[in-house]
Amino acid sequence: MTEFRSDVEAADALASTYKALKQEIAKVIVGQDEVIHQLLTAVFCQGHCLLVGVPGLAKTLTIQTIASALDLSFNRIQFTPDLMPSDILGAETLDQERNFKFIKGAIFANIILADEINRTPPKTQSALLEAMQEYAVTIAGKRYDLGRPFFVLATQNPIEQEGTYPLPEAQLDRFMFNISLDYPSFEQEKQVIKNTTSDYKPQVNTVISGEEILYFQQLVRRVPVADNVIDYAVRLVHKTRPNSEFATKETNDFLEWGAGPRASQNLILAAKCQTLLRGKYSPDIEDIKSVAFPILRHRIVRNFRAEAEGISAEDIIKKLM
Repeated sequence: MTEFRSDVEAADALASTYKALKQEIAKVIVGQDEVIHQLLTAVFCQGHCLLVGVPGLAKTLTIQTIASALDLSFNRIQFTPDLMPSDILGAETLDQERNFKFIKGAIFANIILADEINRTPPKTQSALLEAMQEYAVTIAGKRYDLGRPFFVLATQNPIEQEGTYPLPEAQLDRFMFNISLDYPSFEQEKQVIKNTTSDYKPQVNTVISGEEILYFQQLVRRVPVADNVIDYAVRLVHKTRPNSEFATKETNDFLEWGAGPRASQNLILAAKCQTLLRGKYSPDIEDIKSVAFPILRHRIVRNFRAEAEGISAEDIIKKLM
């Protein structure tokens, strides 16, 4: 790994690495610039992501392509109603000498793609909770640390609700970003069709190692933040809490529950990372605003009135900003 003489030099290296990553990913993924930006932001913030979009929007392919550009181990877990926690975490079995031996599950990789995470019951969904928060799993009373870096990138289909299990609020809160994927534009879809109906097979090159990712994750945490930016982020989160000191009329009228302190932490971390990726050295309030939607939309709970009047989480967040 390259030795940097200063944090400024390392910050410049991170910005150039980010551009190289985007170029490699663009060989396969057409458009979705903001989605890729948020995914890479989460990687350098040591965060997890939930991708929500209708089938066919390349959610799985996007994650697989990012994994190819990172020199990290990758496992895909297809979540189904009969998936058991031991299928994810691993289990102890008897070997030929009748001694217990731990067989590692799919969770033991740097990047975990949890495909259609809402198709498995809460018992299995909760198997990810300890891994996402503690970077370790406990099997038969023994703790096993996971390798670093470690990311859970989950996908979810928002349309088909038959045979699905809503993610518990505690698990949703573990995801740094809730990323919403939209349909491609007309020109983007034309390019997708050209690429996918021919013998075009792009080669995605590895851009960054796990050791470098860990270094840049620490660099992000060293980015200085002005007090007024922290004040804005914390105040914005407090505004989402009904009947609190900073609650607005919209909050009290349309929200059942607001975001917790993890939202404030993620707003600052994401703003720090974003400012480095864009070639700056200290975040401002605009950086907080640009990451507010994916960080807050899954952490606020609308009440019946909001649902009846068709007021979305995004509408409420926009008014609070």
